Amino acid sequence: MLTIRDLALVTVAPLVLAAAGAAHPHGLSRATAMDWTQLHIALLPVFPLLTLGLLVPLWHRPRPDLAGFATAVAWTSAFTYAAFYTGLDAVAGIAAGTAVEHAAGTANVGPIKYPLYEAGESLGEVGAYALIVAVVATAVALFPKHGVRVAPGTGVLLVAGWSFTDSHIFWPRGVCTMLGFALGFALLAAGTRRSDSHRASR
Repeated sequence: MLTIRDLALVTVAPLVLAAAGAAHPHGLSRATAMDWTQLHIALLPVFPLLTLGLLVPLWHRPRPDLAGFATAVAWTSAFTYAAFYTGLDAVAGIAAGTAVEHAAGTANVGPIKYPLYEAGESLGEVGAYALIVAVVATAVALFPKHGVRVAPGTGVLLVAGWSFTDSHIFWPRGVCTMLGFALGFALLAAGTRRSDSHRASR
């Protein structure tokens, strides 16, 4: 059975990000710069925790086989996502917000924030696509042991992952994307736990 602890571990980050997305300013201006910066500072440790939804069902030492290789790929890709998406948060979130907040009152904030957006979005794309790779690798790693039980969660996660490449957490699609991650991680955890329970009862 899926425990409350496991369910909380795999869903807490996407649910927090969904809530933050609902409160996320729709644009960066002098009026929203402080809120923009503070929100991204608060979320700095949360974005990497999105990978818990994959790491919890992969919590074992890789074996010297295809599943073990896929586990290592999933871990590496999850780390790549965490590193590069944190870069997006720092550059397009914290740095851009701080720069706009402290820009001269007569300055045009466009040339200040757009280069930071572009740099941050480049980092974020690498991170988002790495997360998709991690989802696929996780499915490959889990399939030999759990079979088609991993399919529903993987399918939901792939849709959410593709949406994540350009939705961030902005309302409405970004919030729906985070809720999709929460659902997908819960389904994946439930599928692997049910399989383990079934084997234990034999």
